[in-house]
Amino acid sequence: MPSYQIDGVTPVVSLDSYVHPTAVLIGDVIIETGVYIGPNASLRGDFGRIVVKRGANIQDNCVMHGFPEQDTVVEEDGHIGHCAVLHGCVIRRNAMVGMNAVIMDAAEIGENCIVGAASFVKAGASYAANQLILGAPAKVVRTLSSQELAWKRAGTEQYHQLVTRSQQSLREVEPLRDLDADHPRISFTDPHQCLAEARKAK
Repeated sequence: MPSYQIDGVTPVVSLDSYVHPTAVLIGDVIIETGVYIGPNASLRGDFGRIVVKRGANIQDNCVMHGFPEQDTVVEEDGHIGHCAVLHGCVIRRNAMVGMNAVIMDAAEIGENCIVGAASFVKAGASYAANQLILGAPAKVVRTLSSQELAWKRAGTEQYHQLVTRSQQSLREVEPLRDLDADHPRISFTDPHQCLAEARKAK
């Protein structure tokens, strides 16, 4: 992975985490154990500290950037969807930020919240735990159900497993030029199935 020191401060990455080789870490970045950092993610700790806590995931093309005197933090089991931008904000434990969402300076997303895709959370906004947050500007729509929280946990568990899968088997290769008749597929449990099954049981 490209990892850069600035002003004498070097990123810290737990050996038990996985950072994709195309992700970029700069300066005051702390990656705790069991974290997944996806392809082309950019974590720039050149203005303020960035902390990704145990079991969190930062997916493809996400941007985390520090703000002076304001740590940018994703707490335990935080789940940050593709292309999201986190700027000087705090994402509390087990919260999810959807694809292409933007969370601005000094905002705080409460524990177990889900921020919908393409939502825009204004600077300084703060949300209590267990809320569904949608829109631009983002607003609380309702409290999340137990089934939705189970779906979120199942999705995050897939990323816990992806840390191990990536450490053990992800490697750069030349692509095959012909498709075999028995070409293998990736196989794993679909987290959406968890939500569907929970709704049936209701």
